[in-house]
Amino acid sequence: MDPKPRVEEEALLHRTQSGSSTEYDDEELLAYELDDLEDDPNVTQITATTPPRWWISPKRRTGRRRNGSGSKFLSFHTPRRRRSIYCRVAQLLMLAPYMIFSAIIICGVFFPSYSYPPQRYLELRDRVQELGQTANINDEKVFIAASLYDHKGELVGGQWGQSVLRLIEILGPDNVFLSLYENDPDEMAQAALDEFAKNVTCDSAIVTEQLDLQKFPHVSAPDGSSYVKRITFLADVRNRALRPLEDSASTAHNTTFDKLLYLNDVIFDPVDAANLLFSTNVDESTGRTQYRAACAVDFINPFKFYDTFATRDLEGYDTGVPFYPWFTGGGQAESRRDVLEQKDAVRVKSCWGGMVAFEAKWFQRPGLQKEATGDYGLPSDKASAYHTEMGKTRDDDQESADLDLYDSAQLRFRAETDTYWDSSECCLIHADLSAMDTASLAPNETGIYMNPYIRVAYDGYVLPWLSFTKRFERLYTPIHVIVNWIADRPSFNPRQYQGPGDEVVDRVWRWDEDSAKALETGTFTTESELQGHWEEVNRTAQPGGFCGMRKLLIINEHPLEGQKKWGKFLPPIPARI
Repeated sequence: MDPKPRVEEEALLHRTQSGSSTEYDDEELLAYELDDLEDDPNVTQITATTPPRWWISPKRRTGRRRNGSGSKFLSFHTPRRRRSIYCRVAQLLMLAPYMIFSAIIICGVFFPSYSYPPQRYLELRDRVQELGQTANINDEKVFIAASLYDHKGELVGGQWGQSVLRLIEILGPDNVFLSLYENDPDEMAQAALDEFAKNVTCDSAIVTEQLDLQKFPHVSAPDGSSYVKRITFLADVRNRALRPLEDSASTAHNTTFDKLLYLNDVIFDPVDAANLLFSTNVDESTGRTQYRAACAVDFINPFKFYDTFATRDLEGYDTGVPFYPWFTGGGQAESRRDVLEQKDAVRVKSCWGGMVAFEAKWFQRPGLQKEATGDYGLPSDKASAYHTEMGKTRDDDQESADLDLYDSAQLRFRAETDTYWDSSECCLIHADLSAMDTASLAPNETGIYMNPYIRVAYDGYVLPWLSFTKRFERLYTPIHVIVNWIADRPSFNPRQYQGPGDEVVDRVWRWDEDSAKALETGTFTTESELQGHWEEVNRTAQPGGFCGMRKLLIINEHPLEGQKKWGKFLPPIPARI
């Protein structure tokens, strides 16, 4: 028997049973065998045909494999030699676009934001669009109001006007009263409004008039000039759209409305408006809505929430930076949690969002339910005398009477009276609303909700994008936290926790007598000439302290070229006290 195979088998058997965990390739194993067998005379033929030991590279003699830096650059296999931190950072940077793209796809497909509303929203849409039936299955009475500034008639003559007409159709013309108010329309705006009125199929009051701003209260600014407060004006024109509720000559006066829908100059889907009215926070046992007010969410572009001035969370904090999830982590952050939980009724203290549905009873005169007795709770000397014919202009006596009419109604828009403290009229009306009949509210509830399933826009191109961009909103949440921290949101409000009826002490600035006269007449050169002092003033807090901020918002009645119609002044004293 040839001894060579036997010797090779014994060598290989000895190597296999040695228990070594070191891995070698074929050349390393051959080198090992040569070391053991080179002195054996029986294996001279093997050594004669095998490369000499010096031929085997040092890498192979040590048994180490060298990791190539080029071909395995993207590998995360733990190397035997520590790589540079810069190499790891470079790897992550190269992978970042792929990771972000994957996150967007996964979020948009599997975890979309506010893309799957409750079934009742879908049923209403199918009933209207597929079956051609009414959205108003309970025949609820709806008062629709809007106060407009319609440059060249682009609003009522465009998509907004078509949406309003379609909304009337799906609610049922017999169930709707439409009230439009427009001040100072130009010729094209008036023509568009006339044409729009011809197509209105429900009872309506469409009024235009020329407003004289000189009849509004004026305040003095630090430079001695006199201005109308912007919010005073806006509250007044919004109330003018509600006047049919007070006018005994109007069919709206004696109608018991279930809902009141207030519209801004927004582009909206009529079916969404119907869902805001009839699907928000529904009691499943009765099928009826449970809210005092329900707001849409308005966007100035496909990502940016617009109406931050009027929106406050459940604790009265203002919003964070204006993208999803909108609310900050201030306090208990309950409004923020409601958004993250995809609720259709996000609890807030105030909101607007371009379109708001109210319970109408808060706006109608006391005692309307007692129609049979003829006692409506309206003093006869306070009854409104104006008419709702198209284009009717009111005389000065009517104008004066109307400004005193607000005490004959329940809920109306208002403005702050302090010179350097302003709040949105759209926030104050919710503050007043939540302060009414507080005994009927559940704990930690205001009856006011924001509905992120209902979205509107201020440009026609934005609205179609909203159904797409909202799918990826959940990815914004960590970014929102970081940017809120950088922007120091929520902001400080010294009156945030002052409740209605609280006796509070304000530290206010008073100009000395001579300085006050100089301000009134404008007879001063620089503000450094003016003298004043601090005073402590007792005040009874009104609803809505959480709405405000220290500034004066004004209307520039005679803007020069390049100037804006709206302006603001900060107080000539420290903003925080």
